[in-house]
Amino acid sequence: MQDKNGKGAAGGSPAGGGSAAAAQNSLHLNGHTDSSNGHNPIITPSPQQQSDSQTPNLVPTSAAVVPRDQWGGKYEFLLSCLGYCVGLGNVWRFPYLCYRNGGGVFLIPYFIMLFVTGVPLFLMELSLGQYGSAGPIMVWKCCPLLKGIGIGMLCVSTLVCLYYNVIIAWTFYYLGSSFQSPLPWSCDAAANAAICGNGTVGNSSLERPRSPTEVFWNESVLGVVNSEGLHDPGPVRWPLALCLLAAWIIIFLCMLKGIRSSGKVVYVTATFPYIVLIVLIIRGATLEGSLQGVAFYLTPDWSRLANAQVWNDAASQIFYSLGIGVGGLLSMASYNKFDNNVIRDTIIITVGNCSTSFFAGFAIFSILGHMAWRKGVPVGKVADTGPGLAFVAYPEALALLPGSVFWSIMFFLMLFMLGIDTLFGNMEGITTAVLDEFPNLRRNTLHKSLFLGTLCFAFYLMGLLLVTDLPIVLFAYKKHFSSSVLLPPQFILIYIFLEMYNTPLHYGSYVYPRWGKGLGVCMGATCCLQILIWAVVAISRETGTLKERFKKSIRPLNSWRVNNQNSAARSEEHVEPERVQAPFTVTLTDMDFTAMTWETGSNA
Repeated sequence: MQDKNGKGAAGGSPAGGGSAAAAQNSLHLNGHTDSSNGHNPIITPSPQQQSDSQTPNLVPTSAAVVPRDQWGGKYEFLLSCLGYCVGLGNVWRFPYLCYRNGGGVFLIPYFIMLFVTGVPLFLMELSLGQYGSAGPIMVWKCCPLLKGIGIGMLCVSTLVCLYYNVIIAWTFYYLGSSFQSPLPWSCDAAANAAICGNGTVGNSSLERPRSPTEVFWNESVLGVVNSEGLHDPGPVRWPLALCLLAAWIIIFLCMLKGIRSSGKVVYVTATFPYIVLIVLIIRGATLEGSLQGVAFYLTPDWSRLANAQVWNDAASQIFYSLGIGVGGLLSMASYNKFDNNVIRDTIIITVGNCSTSFFAGFAIFSILGHMAWRKGVPVGKVADTGPGLAFVAYPEALALLPGSVFWSIMFFLMLFMLGIDTLFGNMEGITTAVLDEFPNLRRNTLHKSLFLGTLCFAFYLMGLLLVTDLPIVLFAYKKHFSSSVLLPPQFILIYIFLEMYNTPLHYGSYVYPRWGKGLGVCMGATCCLQILIWAVVAISRETGTLKERFKKSIRPLNSWRVNNQNSAARSEEHVEPERVQAPFTVTLTDMDFTAMTWETGSNA
């Protein structure tokens, strides 16, 4: 017989008392579940009761989970993120914003925005990627309602990859041209003798005098003088097309083995720019007029703190420089170990990135100060923003230095390294998202390589549209319509789009038509509206009232962390199977059935 505690041999239970107690404390051990209210138990014995009671199968089999790569060491992740954040914006955007918004006083709102908005959002994105061990789309299984954020990240990363590799193509063009002596954009070149002699270009005496660097940039590189506007982009410029092809081949080779290859490349690409910056600062400090440039860079204008535009520029530069909200950080963090110290990494990367921006300003303005001294003009007349600083003002300054060929090679090699690192992060966001959706690609190295090659070739074909006679249009679109509208709340997006549509947009003397600005608004809106579209899709897939649908769509899916096998401790975690919810649930064991059989026999 069996007493109330389940002790005894009646019924021939194979389990002893200790194992029976353990069995009763386990969840769904033998497959018998009572899903009633507790008065009239409904018993559903499992058809495989004996076998399941010995070997419960609650964890997905390892064959169904494709293991993810991991960083070879913590320095690979740190350097990859630092290289991703420290990009061309640190060299050509921050110094310009600094002197345009009050010089050294701009650092006050800049670092306030860093610690108030930049660091928390950076930490959140790294934490989400590391905790979920998934890319920009798959990670939102934690909240299906927000899946559109991941889709929007993918759209933005695609746009960024297209235009960023065009910059690298320009850099290649300048790098190749730097091996000529004298430099083709210097006054020492025979082709520029007429330009430097009379200081003007063109037949009209009313034209503003242009330097050889401007002529080289607008005519030899961009070819914008051959186009009448957006309606006339002109043919593909094949020298740039070849440079673009070489850039995509380099990206493909560096990312061929995923983070196992790109994680090694960053040891060179992420550190080399710092070496060049240090060398340029030392060289700039020895030039006449360099202190004038540094003073212009740092002289504070305290009245500018009352200007809201200064604070807006500081916030936008933080988001632009840290690369928040485009999926690169989230994807790179997904390859971390689960117990990686993400707070330490956040502080190192964010402070290191912003310090690099400030540090780069000394290298830029020390040489621009020398350029202003040579030309006898204020520093503000020779500095510009965007491509103008990197491909016009700075090359002109380099052409004035002794040993200009060497310094030009170093500078454009640094730009190449900065662009490559940033592109690694954006491409990683795209590839990780696709590999998460199609995990079988991770198993087969050949298929993964074919996918990466196809992706790079597709981007190259789309990039050919940007190496025509009007490629600079993408910068206007990107700056004005894309990255600046990714992160604001949805309720102010309409106002932002209308404001951008009504704001004049121009490159030099050319003013973009309204249909061109409308196209730019559509590009920005396409990225942002993904959030709303996929939220509606998530709610429509659920059942019940609208409130119930909303509650279900913000609950994590049971499978959102199944692929996370980053640590030995986590690999032993059990994933609770789905079960029907009821007011009261009781789990029964073999002994419960034995006891009920005995009691039924006694009553009979």
